[in-house]
Amino acid sequence: MTHDHDLELRPTAAQTEAALNPPSGRTGGDLVVETLAGLGATTVFGLPGQHALGMFDALRRSDLRYVGLRVENNAGFAADAYGRVTGEAAPLLLSTGPGALTSLAALQEAAAASAPVLAIGSQVPTAGLGGGRHGYLHELPDQAASFRGVVKSVHTVRTQSQIPSAIAAAWKSALTAPHGPVWVEIPQDVLLAGTVLPQVTAMDATPDELPPRPELTALAAHLLANAARPAIIAGGGVVRADASGKLRALAERIQAPVVTTPGGKGAFPWTHPLSLQSWLEDRHTTDFLEDADVLLVVGSGLGELSSNYHTFRPRGRVIQIEADLGKLESNHPGVGIHADARLALQALLETVAPRADETAPERVRALLERVRARIAGQGLTLEQQVLTAVRGALPADSPSFWDMTILAYWAWSAFDAKGPNLLHSAQGAGGLGYGFPAALGAAVADPTRPVLAVSGDGGALYSIAELATARQYGLDVTWLIVDDGGYGILREYMTDAFGEPTATELTRPDYVALAESFGVPGVRTTPETLEADLAEALSAPGPRVLVLPAVLRMFAPTHLDRGAAGQQPPGPTPSIRPPKSPR
Repeated sequence: MTHDHDLELRPTAAQTEAALNPPSGRTGGDLVVETLAGLGATTVFGLPGQHALGMFDALRRSDLRYVGLRVENNAGFAADAYGRVTGEAAPLLLSTGPGALTSLAALQEAAAASAPVLAIGSQVPTAGLGGGRHGYLHELPDQAASFRGVVKSVHTVRTQSQIPSAIAAAWKSALTAPHGPVWVEIPQDVLLAGTVLPQVTAMDATPDELPPRPELTALAAHLLANAARPAIIAGGGVVRADASGKLRALAERIQAPVVTTPGGKGAFPWTHPLSLQSWLEDRHTTDFLEDADVLLVVGSGLGELSSNYHTFRPRGRVIQIEADLGKLESNHPGVGIHADARLALQALLETVAPRADETAPERVRALLERVRARIAGQGLTLEQQVLTAVRGALPADSPSFWDMTILAYWAWSAFDAKGPNLLHSAQGAGGLGYGFPAALGAAVADPTRPVLAVSGDGGALYSIAELATARQYGLDVTWLIVDDGGYGILREYMTDAFGEPTATELTRPDYVALAESFGVPGVRTTPETLEADLAEALSAPGPRVLVLPAVLRMFAPTHLDRGAAGQQPPGPTPSIRPPKSPR
């Protein structure tokens, strides 16, 4: 008996002919690039190295666009941003040993932010696998072990016939909720050897869906419809799932105020009557959320930055929608729904009854007034002036990428992203050097919009080499460097805690002259001229650098009177925040 699906698997005459007569001169590297193209990739990032040359030579015979950066970690940040902007898995081609390991910090950020990155690294020749000490250049006893604690999945290839399936499995893993980075490694000899295998023409790696269990969404809908004071915390999972519209529809249906986490910036309209904005690092907001009798947490694990440094202790019922199983109820017990945010919000919209509450907008207004009054009493006019200038200059639909710097910490709380998937920062893993190379990746993904990168001078030194990349590809990225002469946030933390800072001061270059040495125009700006200078730079083609000499300060913390688990945080004084490391 012949079934319909049997007929679908039969090759056409053209496919049979192509399989029997593949082009000559192909290698294992060609199988890599053919598989990527068959999966729908159009652009790859990376940096060549001795063991990976088979892949890079094959790029010459493909239609894939290659964007090369100067440091592997920066190439990983660029791929991370490309994945965030497009929602596609971003291929990242790397070499063995030092090249592979240099990408780990970027892959940790991609994992924390659920950015789909498909990292493909080379390996020593097959004979060197298995932990033996053969003395190959870049040899590690177990290279894959270095990645297992960072990425979603690890795939080791040993023969050419394994290449298409391994890459397809990794692609599927990267794009299955929660998105994230994956690692594939292929030995040098497998990449270099000639192949008689047919060309890879198409691959099916459709990601698995993660729907919610209906009995759980039914319970959640009942709790929300009958709540007296519901509230919603929206995290990065809403943005990654492209579920902002459904979040707004649900909030309006049940009249629930919404606050967004740093990773969820833009998931809910900033000026909406139900918007609590993003002031999670504020005691007034924490108290408001603790007072909710039903709290819906969507796409957030309520980690350190989303819980006012673990001082948040909800008194009502918690409903948590989370695609990462390890984060489900990891900080607070409740109704845990393991699901993609978009599918779970859709299920709630189909089942929850409307709820009227004329007091919700007024309670939101009152809270925001208290937050503004607290900030206004701290004399931080310079910081607010600078942030307002950046918002005024940046086009509403332009993405921005923020390094771990004081201005970014302000942006997490006080910056209107103007929409989902537009403000990105390295808050997931907290490493320096993210802003500029990530902005380059975003400019590659969408060259129709100018892109802004924001760094401190300490973070800028991590990625200064990528000025050459920006110039080489003519990418429309404006880089704002806030130059305060050191690691500003650590200087502030150490001064508060110990009376004086150590190891925070930096000798730095003339960033304007340095940019111009790369052929990138540079401008020294002031808080008063920043908006005009930034708007001009963003409107000009190609890369630009703006340097703002300024020492910014953080707003006062509000969690210190309620340390984690009700205890004062450790340290010689009670005034230190949990540290945000420059690494």
